[in-house]
Amino acid sequence: MSFVPHTPEDRKEMLEAIGAESVEELFQVIPDSVRFPELNLPPTLSEMEANRKLNQLAAKNVNTAASPSFLGAGIYNHYSPATVYQILWRGEYHTAYTPYQPEVAQGTLQVIYEFQSMIAALTNMDVSNASLYDGATALAEGALLAVNPRKKRTKVVVAGTVHPHYLAVLNTYTTGLDVEVVELPIPADTLSNDPAAFDEHLDDSTACLIVQYPNFFGRIEDLQAVSDKAHKAGARFMVSVYPLALGLLPPPGDFDADIVTGEGQSLGVPQSLGGPVVGILAAKQDLVRQLPGRLAGMSSDEEGKRGFVLALQTREQHIRREKATSNICTNQGLLALAATVYLSSVGPTGLRKIAEMCYQNAHYLADQISALDGFDVVGTGEFFNEFAVRTPVSVNEVNRHLQQAGIIGGYDLSKVDSSLENTMLICATEMNNREQIDQLISELGKVA
Repeated sequence: MSFVPHTPEDRKEMLEAIGAESVEELFQVIPDSVRFPELNLPPTLSEMEANRKLNQLAAKNVNTAASPSFLGAGIYNHYSPATVYQILWRGEYHTAYTPYQPEVAQGTLQVIYEFQSMIAALTNMDVSNASLYDGATALAEGALLAVNPRKKRTKVVVAGTVHPHYLAVLNTYTTGLDVEVVELPIPADTLSNDPAAFDEHLDDSTACLIVQYPNFFGRIEDLQAVSDKAHKAGARFMVSVYPLALGLLPPPGDFDADIVTGEGQSLGVPQSLGGPVVGILAAKQDLVRQLPGRLAGMSSDEEGKRGFVLALQTREQHIRREKATSNICTNQGLLALAATVYLSSVGPTGLRKIAEMCYQNAHYLADQISALDGFDVVGTGEFFNEFAVRTPVSVNEVNRHLQQAGIIGGYDLSKVDSSLENTMLICATEMNNREQIDQLISELGKVA
């Protein structure tokens, strides 16, 4: 059976239209050396031999299953219970499509509803949507949710301690729109924003003020002071969260946040080389009709039985285009399922224990690093499970040494700002035991 859709007659008609006699003539402009290169391919392998070869190649990769990892910066090495994968790979979910028809999609719709409920409870917000692509798009969508051209509030003020990749996506989103994005500089000495730094940027045109919690450098900032300043100016207060940290830290809703976004990868979603992951977006009730994406709701049928439906769909595919709030096309259903099963598996008590382990491991690590000659922990105030360290040599040199010792090191912060040269962002989670931490300290001591 041929999978080429064009018949000889089709090809003849197309060639005549462009003035070529044959397909060969069409490609004559390409040199022979490029058209017919010497591929020098290895001999063919059987399936068994190919599988062995691929495993040998894969073994060259450094991975968190075989090597202790202290790399965070937005994607974190957390444990995912076996129940997550057991449910995730069921065919009913793994092949599920958008639940347009509730009569055949009750399982998917209930998962979405439970996900929304858990995110709302975790963040202490009124409502959550069905998820977005990742933390970066969630932040950008949240910012646009706050923008109100009718009230001439089109300025978005962003703390310098927000993840730089999130800022990049926000700038891409707002390109061509009548939206001004004001980025505060990175406070290189403290790595934590002084609430007074926002004052000069808050006025009648400010739509929202965005901070991260904990921030990109792991520091825990004074959300209440920033929230008060935003609301005094009539702006929305928006927080991008690390959701697992909310097992230990007060939720943004406690600080009167209007919009909460975040990256849900820490909730049972594997690192997967940086994606796919799952974005979180929750808000106050008055913003529910402007939320992007979709929301699942619980209702009852004619017999009074509980059922789930898509309650609000603000996509241009479902309503008049001019009424649509976003053209972001779907939610990360499978990854939202992973987060839902994870939260159900660990429960509130388990989530707090995991967050405490992350906190304690990171603080033990920071204390040990501070005692090393040539290494200094950078920043002031509390931090969760991530912190910056000034190194005696370049971060690349440190990481090369750690890799030779079988350890995945931290993130080079000079990629973010030149003022942070020789500064590494180090993370510790529940996956790092005392032996691994002591091994890292030993190797850093050799570098010093």
